[in-house]
Amino acid sequence: MNFVKSKRKIKMRFPLSHSLRLASSLRTKSNKFQFHHFTTTTTATPELRPDPPPIRVGLTDSAGRGVFAPRPIGTGELIHTAKPAVCHPSPNVLHTVCYCCLRRISNPDGSEAQRVSFCSEDCKRRCMEFYNVEMKADWAAFDDYCGTHGLKYPFMVKRLACMVISGVARSDSVDILQPANLTPQMISRMEEEFGLLWNAFRKTLISDEDISFLTKQWYIGVLARIRINAFRIELAAGLYEDLLSSAAASVEAEAAVGHAVYILPSFYNHDCDPNAHIIWIDNADAKLKALRDVDEAAGEELRICYIDASLDRDARQELLSRGFGFQCNCTRCIHGD
Repeated sequence: MNFVKSKRKIKMRFPLSHSLRLASSLRTKSNKFQFHHFTTTTTATPELRPDPPPIRVGLTDSAGRGVFAPRPIGTGELIHTAKPAVCHPSPNVLHTVCYCCLRRISNPDGSEAQRVSFCSEDCKRRCMEFYNVEMKADWAAFDDYCGTHGLKYPFMVKRLACMVISGVARSDSVDILQPANLTPQMISRMEEEFGLLWNAFRKTLISDEDISFLTKQWYIGVLARIRINAFRIELAAGLYEDLLSSAAASVEAEAAVGHAVYILPSFYNHDCDPNAHIIWIDNADAKLKALRDVDEAAGEELRICYIDASLDRDARQELLSRGFGFQCNCTRCIHGD
């Protein structure tokens, strides 16, 4: 029996002493999806570190689409990196992280009027097009509503809308991701959020043509996808190489700085004994790393864990069923571990 998987990020503990934030995967809505090889590069010299392996996305036997590696991967190897399709800082750290890449900033330069800071001229340049669009609108009502209701994902939809208006993103850029199942109550609240977003844009000098994509259906569709695919970004202290060679990084060294949505990392399926994990070092660029040797010849799929793997089987099954809508049949669960 097949199960449709959804995705939320829940803390997981590994035998290592540091905690890792992990993600889920999703099922494709159609078997006509065209699967590709994803290639990545590194800035390190070939003598010090080989290029990460290309990644293959394909259909699994029972879990929709998944991620595979066309060559063997060794323990600790960097599988690939991914930049977010859209990200946004957490409201409570808005003044202390880069508004573009979510890197922590020691001496923020954002004024109360500007409200945001950038870690470098490059980040400022890359964000300026959509940030200029954002600054044309008065977001007081929208921000107050989100703050009162403890909402974080609508800020990401607002950013994506500004990116589309400025021409740096397509309106269908996250359509490939599976949306969450929405209740009538959730849709009603989203409609209220959309009204505030729409009114903010309508009061600017932005043309009707530029915001023609911004319909209630678009807003709800994007938010439904962000809700189920957004990663909570936790930054680990130290360099990536240091983290790989040391298990001494503590939970206290991590801090939530925002949320982000990625494309390729969203295709990873779940396992209670995963062979890969995802980590953030100093910004929103995600790094996926092998936890043990992966045997390409055996057709082994790359999988990550969605939950706290230290829980017992019954607790894991309950969390996965209630939170993700499927029953896990991994080796650990089958053997009652």
